[in-house]
Amino acid sequence: MDKLIARFAEQIREAIEIGRKAEIGKPANPINKVYIAGLGGSGIGGNFAAEFSSLKCPVPINVGKGYTVPGYIDEHTLIIVSSYSGNTEETLACLEELLETGGHIVCITSGGKLKKIAKEKDLDCILIPDDWPSPRACLGYSMVQQMFVLHYCGLISDQFIGEIESAADLLDREEEDIQTRARQIAGMLHGKTPVIYIADRMESVAVRFRQQINENSKMLCWHHVIPEMNHNELVGWRDQRNDLAVVMFRNRDDHPRIQMRMAINKEIITEYTDSWIEVYSKGSSHIQRAIYLVHLGDWISFYLAEMRNMDPIEVRVIDFLKGELARK
Repeated sequence: MDKLIARFAEQIREAIEIGRKAEIGKPANPINKVYIAGLGGSGIGGNFAAEFSSLKCPVPINVGKGYTVPGYIDEHTLIIVSSYSGNTEETLACLEELLETGGHIVCITSGGKLKKIAKEKDLDCILIPDDWPSPRACLGYSMVQQMFVLHYCGLISDQFIGEIESAADLLDREEEDIQTRARQIAGMLHGKTPVIYIADRMESVAVRFRQQINENSKMLCWHHVIPEMNHNELVGWRDQRNDLAVVMFRNRDDHPRIQMRMAINKEIITEYTDSWIEVYSKGSSHIQRAIYLVHLGDWISFYLAEMRNMDPIEVRVIDFLKGELARK
């Protein structure tokens, strides 16, 4: 896994080249909404695409992570179906319904049944490399292609390309420092349950970090966003819990009131746990800062796995679940 994480910047650059060469047809009808179907490592790419585009895309973007699709999808919907393997059960079930909606469907996959269906139904399909052993290590491919689809369908400009290229350059410059900081934070989290907080506009970073701790480090954890957690979860901090370690992801351009809330939260929560870790992003744009935190979080999850003597690649319990489902 460490070799895969180390190639993140390289993957981002390769993903940009794939996106530049992609051939996506123009939707037959005006688009007034976007629906993204995908789970796990493929689905989180949709979360990032939605967040990165939120201030510039003129239509709403929703991400679905289940077997069924909403009733509002119609011929005015841009539909992105993302599955690295091309065989994700839930995503394929969604596609079956989506084919009946008349929406403009674009598939992103490395192969499998999704590639086959796209060919049979004459759907636009962007193929990404199939030689990565872990779908969750392919965030760069998924995220970047979804941004390109939004661009090719006239919903966002191509400004994101330069920002993502700059993010890859940032990772190259900061790589040594990122790994050093990640190892330090992993040591602070070792033996504790991480509680992840972040500003609401960057929730995808927290979701990604939680997923990586789950899968790579083989640990439970949870996340919440500010300000929403100030209306509920904050009240739950009532007992002494030194088995919990708070990771507060921060950005220097977070809304001033959110920064004030974070400071007050720290004052309250550190009464109940002795582990409070503040992690500031680096970068000059939202995309750069998010990608920086993603890479840092990925390394933290790897070093935690190492400290716990866990294989970060192995996901036997998921394989078991899929096997049981296949038998029924």
